[in-house]
Amino acid sequence: MNDGRIFREAWIDGVNKHYPGEPKPGYVTPWDETPAWEREAATAVYGQVHDFIEVSGGHAARLTREQKGRFVAICWTAQMFRHFEDPKPGYVADWSDLPVWQRETDADIFERIEGTV
Repeated sequence: MNDGRIFREAWIDGVNKHYPGEPKPGYVTPWDETPAWEREAATAVYGQVHDFIEVSGGHAARLTREQKGRFVAICWTAQMFRHFEDPKPGYVADWSDLPVWQRETDADIFERIEGTV
């Protein structure tokens, strides 16, 4: 499976699990319908998390869920600055400003990638 697709499917699963109420359609858009920039960003962040886990020699498993989620969030923020000159504030919000559902989803993404390493 494509690395970005793994990221995207983990995102969709997390949104479906943690989002309060009915998520926006864009939050659960399937991979093949996701915009190219978002597929590129998902693939890049998957790679960053994967490499981070590998270079830690497996010790990234000792990170807390919050630390794992923060890592995903900061990698995503960097991609938003890469793809957009002036990204929407929600795309580059600091960890403390993210809604709980998004923090939990980011942690889930890290753990999903962890399971592929």
